[in-house]
Amino acid sequence: MGLIESMQSSGRWLFKYRGQLPLVLFLMAVPAVYYADYTCWSPMGLRCMNYTAFVCSLVGFAVRFYTVGTTPHGTSGRNTKEQVAEQLNTSGIYSLVRHPLYLGNYLIWLGIVLFTKSISFSVIFSLLYWVYYERIMMAEEHFLMGKFNSSFLEWSSRIPAFFPKFTGFIPPNTPFSIKPVLRREYSGVLATVIGFVYVELLMGYKMYGTYALGATFQSVLIGTAALTFILRSIKHYTKFLD
Repeated sequence: MGLIESMQSSGRWLFKYRGQLPLVLFLMAVPAVYYADYTCWSPMGLRCMNYTAFVCSLVGFAVRFYTVGTTPHGTSGRNTKEQVAEQLNTSGIYSLVRHPLYLGNYLIWLGIVLFTKSISFSVIFSLLYWVYYERIMMAEEHFLMGKFNSSFLEWSSRIPAFFPKFTGFIPPNTPFSIKPVLRREYSGVLATVIGFVYVELLMGYKMYGTYALGATFQSVLIGTAALTFILRSIKHYTKFLD
């Protein structure tokens, strides 16, 4: 098996288990926080890094929400068994970047990683993410090229894979709808909030020897969990979000 075929094969395998990557980050956060030196940070520096982490994740969600809310059914899904694409998306955010959902994921998870205040962890995560998702993107594009051929080749020759361009935006063919966002994204939002809470608990224990959680984090966690329960119930027991 050649190198390209091997990478595509591993990409197809990683595609099936891409949802497990956050669990790896949770494990990696333990040594990252343990070995981090928080004494070198000023109170202002800590606040600035916290805000940077939050904004990074919020931008990632904005990318995901816009992508999910403006792409037609049968594309950009959460399928894990096999690649699915009923049509080739080339408008909207796909006129700026070929893999916006993976870009959004990176920014969301990078926010949690930055929250640890460990620069080395941020660098290691970025490298691992690139190695991990480069193979997934290669497998996806091999599938798309086989299905859409010349249309895919023309589009991919103009649009960058991961780092978006900021010119030549084409309005999406599908108007933005909040329903697919509410139907599909609540679990990711809850997982991200849990990620921030998890890191906050680890840092609290490292610096103060306690797992106490501040009132703001408690409120956000409880509110997000309640919203997730409501949206999940609406999704499974009604057709309101169809």
